[in-house]
Amino acid sequence: MRLYLTPHTCALAVDVVAREIGVELDLAWVDVRAKQLADGSDLHRINPKGQVPALATDDGQTLTEAAVIIQYLCDRHGTDALLPRTLDMDRYRVLEWMNFLGSELHKSFTPLFRANTPPEYRRISTENVQRRLAWLDEVLATREYLHGGRFTAADAHAYAIVTWAELQAIPLSAWPHLHAYVQRIDARPSVQAARAAERVEIARRAAA
Repeated sequence: MRLYLTPHTCALAVDVVAREIGVELDLAWVDVRAKQLADGSDLHRINPKGQVPALATDDGQTLTEAAVIIQYLCDRHGTDALLPRTLDMDRYRVLEWMNFLGSELHKSFTPLFRANTPPEYRRISTENVQRRLAWLDEVLATREYLHGGRFTAADAHAYAIVTWAELQAIPLSAWPHLHAYVQRIDARPSVQAARAAERVEIARRAAA
């Protein structure tokens, strides 16, 4: 399977989950701003929405949206540890977290990545991000991971988005429980490998 991705996006969560469950993906790095693949072809040919991640599955189909791709990988190739496959509340709690992350937290960050966001709106967006990070810090004061004592797919998703704070000069050290949580996840071999792949791509772009 081929994963279309770009650095510093929630596609990182998909890569981490794939590595956690031992699924090898062909990483196809995309210039999202130019909407181009490495060979210069149009990203819209892969994903009409012009976004990443997109997953070309082994049966010739294409899936988009990080939360859906993660669920697909876990259901097809994963274990109950990352996303319970039985239809009980454990499964829905993990999916509940992923929906919050993909809607509320992700969208709170979005205006901060746009160069044309007006300064006042940028201030409001920063406050919205900080409020949600503070709430996550409260949650993590009583648990190691979002769904209790074990790492799940929701934590891979959270890590990819929460670390955007660093790109926006929002220091996670302001929230010690959240900061420690990110450090725990950062130490996982799957995350280290996915981050290393990102760094190689970032370096390639800088040298181009």
